[in-house]
Amino acid sequence: MSGPVFLPMPVASRGVGHLRASRPFPEAAAAALRDAQLRHNLARATATIRAKRAAVVAELPDWEELREAGQAIKARTMAGLDGYLEQLEAEFTARGGTVHWARDAAEANAIVTDLVLAAGASEVVKVKSIVTDEIGLNGALADAGVRAIETDLAELIVQLGHDRPSHILVPAIHRNRAEIREIFLREMPDVDPGLTDEPAALAEAARLYLRRKFLSARVGISGANFAVAATGSLCVVESEGNGRMCLTLPETLITVMGIEKVVPTWRDLEVFLQLLPRSATGERMNPYTSIWSGVTPGDGPQRVHLVLLDNGRTAALADPAGRSALHCIRCSACLNVCPVYERVGGHAYGSVYPGPIGAVLSPQLTGIADNASLPYASSLCGACYEVCPVKIDIPSMLVHLRARAAEEESARRRIPGPEEAAMAAAAWVMSSPAKFAAAQRGGRLGRLFERNGRLRRLPPPLAPWTGARDAPIPPPETFREWWARERGGRR
Repeated sequence: MSGPVFLPMPVASRGVGHLRASRPFPEAAAAALRDAQLRHNLARATATIRAKRAAVVAELPDWEELREAGQAIKARTMAGLDGYLEQLEAEFTARGGTVHWARDAAEANAIVTDLVLAAGASEVVKVKSIVTDEIGLNGALADAGVRAIETDLAELIVQLGHDRPSHILVPAIHRNRAEIREIFLREMPDVDPGLTDEPAALAEAARLYLRRKFLSARVGISGANFAVAATGSLCVVESEGNGRMCLTLPETLITVMGIEKVVPTWRDLEVFLQLLPRSATGERMNPYTSIWSGVTPGDGPQRVHLVLLDNGRTAALADPAGRSALHCIRCSACLNVCPVYERVGGHAYGSVYPGPIGAVLSPQLTGIADNASLPYASSLCGACYEVCPVKIDIPSMLVHLRARAAEEESARRRIPGPEEAAMAAAAWVMSSPAKFAAAQRGGRLGRLFERNGRLRRLPPPLAPWTGARDAPIPPPETFREWWARERGGRR
């Protein structure tokens, strides 16, 4: 595919919403690293999820073939995305639903808010949805006098704690059960003051609180894990059952879905329903898989809406080297193996999409300038690619985005920066064997800055390099000098 897909609507050039980092990643990460409790919580949780995933993946002899199939389906779908979206709209509408197109977060929020107010609701119940976090829907509803109640347990913890999610799958991964107990005691009405921090007790407290919300809700709001174009069907997978309550009890159901979530057929969906639970929660299948196609008279919501969101996705699709980020099925496996994420958590990324996938997705949805530091939030170890169920080559994409960030920064400055000057100097030195040999000999001066066997701080203009890493001590003699000494200059 050589260019962007053209959707049956006008599209915005870049997305807006809760995707722009408030401060650079290095600054935010440095603060997170000082939180010992956070690092302990993250290490324990990610290790548990990694072990569960590895166990269930090992059961399948065709796991690699499934990954290949998932990658191929996503690539084929992105190549014909406009046609599949038009088919989805036609089939969903034919079954009694209503489809809305949103170019960006502002349009999506306006559509959903108008639908909620038209239903006469002042409170809505929500299925866990990262795309509604992306557009800042809860805040937009609050501005209109509507309260959104998160019903996923982890999302509820984050909401009651006036916090932000730090993981795609486990939004409250940075909290331990003692902290959750304190949040419930402080924020949850009518909670038992004798509440303990036992998981069963915490879950029961949340269940009692949410039951009243489910029974009184007139509007439910969800995202979608997948949409099947062939039948206009939407699919939500979850582990608790709270999502199904939101999807079946209210009179009105509004689903906000990124345009990349569509798949052509049910056979394609079959592949992803094997890949997703194993990669996400380490389960063979999701405990609750809810699929609906429009309206069924007398059963479930009688007014069903689908908001198809661009918010920068067609801009990402236009980049041949970056568009495979749209293949992501939000399993979060890349977060759980990432050594950077495990030490700093999701908040340091400054976006609702944290971890390796966030480092490549957020800059593309908003434009590099808004998240220029995120492509550098990686050691390029490649673990994310090894576990990705649809084989997104995140390390290569990070390098590509780093190059784009450097090019855009250079274009803004109009004069060479320190990095460009250093690279130009290196090219000049390496153009001549004599100059390169002289530079190697001069490099031994770096030994003057040695501390405990490492170079921990170099003077400008090399200081930024050692600001985030140690450097090895230059050897006492160069390779050329060793060769001349050992071989007497023989070739």
